[in-house]
Amino acid sequence: MARLLDHFDERDILLHVRARDKRQLFEAIGLHMEWAHGIPPDSVATALQRREAAGTTALGHGVAIPHARVKALEQVLVLYARLSPPIAFDTPDGQPVSDVVCLMVPAPATQEHLDMLSQVAALFSEEGFRAALHRRTDAAQIRETFGAWTR
Repeated sequence: MARLLDHFDERDILLHVRARDKRQLFEAIGLHMEWAHGIPPDSVATALQRREAAGTTALGHGVAIPHARVKALEQVLVLYARLSPPIAFDTPDGQPVSDVVCLMVPAPATQEHLDMLSQVAALFSEEGFRAALHRRTDAAQIRETFGAWTR
């Protein structure tokens, strides 16, 4: 099973992200992926928007896990974004989303994709993890928190 932390780089931890809506968030993620990984931003934003149109990726408790297969990728990439302020995201509990974990996988990475989605959903179902994450103020601390909870 793929470990989430194996694909999670500190440079892909974004704090104080401002977006009006999901579309703007996905565009910002695309621009970041271009800067950090050289991936065409439109391919990321379009893939995320297409997947979200098929059904919400929001879990509730202020958490969403947008995910998509991106043709331009050669490896799995994980991005964490803390939104400020939170945005509407068609959540099951009606709460706006402030924590976003975005999974982007190469087109053939089906099982790895599912394994990582399961890991993220399990993490964020734990109130203690969410509380610990919200106490962290920088990328290194956030990555460390993910690592401590995924052992």
